[in-house]
Amino acid sequence: MAVERLATGDVMAGPGAYSFGDEERAEVLDVLSTGHLSRYGDLSDPAFKHKVYSLEREFADYLPVKHALATNSGTAALLISLLALGIGDGDEVLVPGFTYVASIAAIVHARAVPVLVEVDESLTIDPADARRKITSKTRAVMAVHMLGNPCDMAALGDLADEYGLHIVEDVAQAAGGSFHGRRLGTFGTTGAFSFNRYKMMAAGEGGLLVSDDDDLYERAFALHDQGHSPLRASKTMPAAGLLGLNFKMSELTGAVALAQLRKLDAMLSALRTRKALLRGAIAEMPGVGFRRLNDVVGECATMLTLVFDDAHYARKVAQRVGSPTLAESGWHVYSHMTQVGGHRTPVEGWSAPARFAAPGDLPNTDDLLRRSLNISIGVVDAGLGAAFGINIRSTAAEIETAADRLTEACRTV
Repeated sequence: MAVERLATGDVMAGPGAYSFGDEERAEVLDVLSTGHLSRYGDLSDPAFKHKVYSLEREFADYLPVKHALATNSGTAALLISLLALGIGDGDEVLVPGFTYVASIAAIVHARAVPVLVEVDESLTIDPADARRKITSKTRAVMAVHMLGNPCDMAALGDLADEYGLHIVEDVAQAAGGSFHGRRLGTFGTTGAFSFNRYKMMAAGEGGLLVSDDDDLYERAFALHDQGHSPLRASKTMPAAGLLGLNFKMSELTGAVALAQLRKLDAMLSALRTRKALLRGAIAEMPGVGFRRLNDVVGECATMLTLVFDDAHYARKVAQRVGSPTLAESGWHVYSHMTQVGGHRTPVEGWSAPARFAAPGDLPNTDDLLRRSLNISIGVVDAGLGAAFGINIRSTAAEIETAADRLTEACRTV
């Protein structure tokens, strides 16, 4: 895996962006050599490099699943998932109160009702609270594998089976991760991935929807491309009976994502090695622990999350290292999505019946986020509460320096 550092300074990016190198350039230049930039073409035509097609096939094999559909963003993959499932007006979708706003926005734009659920000590959706919030209108649960940590898919699978619910996996922050030996994205009726610059795989933008359901795949394909049937080679009359939109991925995005996929396992290995080194170098301190991992082997190791006994302690340490607590992590906290500066936000205005969405409605989540601090391993993102730490390219000396600074901050406070 040939990689190079990004420019030094206040770089904010994820593992994929830090790992950009000659492989991605070669794939893009291959497309530019012919100028065929659309995802469609004749596979026998040497001018058609079929990067999106290859990405879909290789990603499906990697998980494995039957179908992968490339989209122009992870948000589009989530929205198409809901629409393809027939989720809409009056339907309720359970979603954690700690997630990126796109998870909730996709539900709102599908005209469904987001029902916000507590997170537990893993900082992923709490299956017990999800159970308490199921009603006769509940159609799906959105399992967000937050900060690279798998949700408890055993508990959520039991819940979905018991109540006849769909699971939509939001794998935006956890590409390549697994739960009990099974890749994330393969548990739900659908799985949605993101390729923006803060993710495991970075292609600027872009995403993927995956599923083993043949009919759902055909509906999703139609929704993402003006109602057309899968893998058309030219303009045809729509055959799926659906009025779609345009969420297609271009060949240039597909070229970068394809190269990133081929180095995904190497990136995961590098992250896991560095996380183990950093955690081993941090001295044990009273009043400081770590978040629970639902699968220690399968988590992506993009973050090392500290959980303090006291919120004041957490805030002071965060100030010392120059990074916010998770309670301050912008569009990832449910209470920031309903009121900003005293004004109603689109989430509140568009989805008046949204439940458990007002500040204070999720007291366990509020408490955990106030007491938690992200230390970057691979995702350097102040908006996610990870402005301090290391990255996928950090050396042993840099890891030791970060550990010493964190330990000193905790001791000083």
